[in-house]
Amino acid sequence: MSLQIWTYLIVGATFSLYIGIAWSARVKDTKGFYVAGGGVPPLANGMATAADWMSAASFISMSGMIAFMGYAGCMYLMGWTGGYVLLALLLAPYLRKFGKFTVPDFVGDRYYSSAARVVALICAIFVSLTYVAGQMRGVGIVFSRFLEVDVNTGVIIGMVLVFFYAGIGGMKGITWTQVAQYCVLITAFLVPAIAISAKLTGHFLPQIGFGSTLVDGPHSGKYLLDTLNQIGTDLGFAEYTSAFGAGAKPMIDVFAITMCLMVGTAGLPHVIIRFYTVPTVRAARISAFYALIFIAILYTTAPALGAFARYTLTNVLSDTTYAAAPSWFKNWEKTGLLAWVDKNNDGVITYRAGAPFNGKPIFSGETGSVGQRLLRNEATDNANELYIDNDIMVLATPEISQLPNWVIALVAAGGLAAALSTAAGLLLVISSAISHDLYYRIINREASEQKRLAIGRIMMGIAVLVAGYFGINPPGFVAQVVAFAFGLASASFFPVIVLGIFWKRATREGAISGMVTGIGFTMFYIVQTKFMGVAPWFMNISPEGIGTVGMIINFTVTILVSLCTAAPPAAVQDMVESVRIPRGAGAAVDH
Repeated sequence: MSLQIWTYLIVGATFSLYIGIAWSARVKDTKGFYVAGGGVPPLANGMATAADWMSAASFISMSGMIAFMGYAGCMYLMGWTGGYVLLALLLAPYLRKFGKFTVPDFVGDRYYSSAARVVALICAIFVSLTYVAGQMRGVGIVFSRFLEVDVNTGVIIGMVLVFFYAGIGGMKGITWTQVAQYCVLITAFLVPAIAISAKLTGHFLPQIGFGSTLVDGPHSGKYLLDTLNQIGTDLGFAEYTSAFGAGAKPMIDVFAITMCLMVGTAGLPHVIIRFYTVPTVRAARISAFYALIFIAILYTTAPALGAFARYTLTNVLSDTTYAAAPSWFKNWEKTGLLAWVDKNNDGVITYRAGAPFNGKPIFSGETGSVGQRLLRNEATDNANELYIDNDIMVLATPEISQLPNWVIALVAAGGLAAALSTAAGLLLVISSAISHDLYYRIINREASEQKRLAIGRIMMGIAVLVAGYFGINPPGFVAQVVAFAFGLASASFFPVIVLGIFWKRATREGAISGMVTGIGFTMFYIVQTKFMGVAPWFMNISPEGIGTVGMIINFTVTILVSLCTAAPPAAVQDMVESVRIPRGAGAAVDH
């Protein structure tokens, strides 16, 4: 069967499964809508947490960045993995024992302030909308290639689907849908990785193949990583395994991005809320352990897949003429995520170091006998003629490696599962932040269950529309957009959560001041350097890593202001003491 038929069959089957689960798990009360009734088994919650955690950035973009950046690309892998460990060990059990629905709920009660609750609510919305924009872009990329629709149409399809199953089932529907989505995404990630590893190195385990010799192609008998180093330097790139060589990110920036991703993970509201869906603190700890195992399966495979993708791509496109380019090349050209400009009019696709042109491609159909694309600006003066978007590598590698059509379609379904599972969790955070933390806790304490549910679903619909807009008009590639969200989370939530749990002296004035200054500085820097053309001016740290500085500012301001203001009430300090005792917990309470 053709690729498109396989894609319709597999994607259609998975979509039907998600919708069926959501319909069967639809909820009628706020507890089921927010925390799935608090009765999810630890194993299922571990799988749902892994699916919630491994977004389109993990599935689609991370291996692509490792493929192009080599060693330095692993900063995303290290930051996200370390961050989950930090969250599971340092924060999750205590937050679960606190027993609230949301992070703004924790901030509002711990810092005995409606103003602190509102600031945390605004931060949660900013973080979640930024994060979900990356997921919508991932959905659009998959649809644009495999269902042969434009990216905008793909984003709209994803918006409709995720609103349907998240709005009907709430956290209960999302949880069981995410269990199914984890099974789909991990299968879709492992099957091509195993097949390509076996083909290139003779080892079925990609983790072993990653460090093995090649048994196929012109470099047979040579180590894969040594070969990538040689190919890279021959084409003018840095060595694949070099840490901080010429052309690579400076060490301070790699450190800042890794730290930002790590502490941002521990402050992400859509992950934290998952620990409220299990019945006890012990179940929260067990589900965190399961989730780490499920996450590690993909994260230990990603570097290998990135290396396989880089090697395969370079071999296939090594001075190939456009006329002889394989079908996958021209198919991806149609999406605008891959483009070629013939600078020397020789008809050969020259792939070298450097940007091929200023700006990204705009697909406009054939404009010449060799298929050049309309570009935003003129080409640069280096030899490189090829633009490859990071986000296509995982999706395109099965085609490049000539795997069967059903495998390629399965990867498409996995990419959609990764994007939609995270998007659903983020939309629920936005919905609960407005309907529960703002409307019910501040505006109308007498609101009925039905009214709160209705407002939650309306807010989710509005959030879907906003997220769809940013998915159509993203500020960067998927992992980059997601990194901005982590920066905002690290600069806003992480310090006040940590201090709220482990320092009784932290005050409401300190928390409010810390969140405002931390996220304010981070947003200002990102807007300046990403959208206003200002060069990174703070220690050469990129906008993806500036959240680390925002976090330090938040910690500093919160501590200083807390020391200069009256201590929290005795009842609050007693509550902090009780939360730190990891014994037992009731269900999440709503008071």
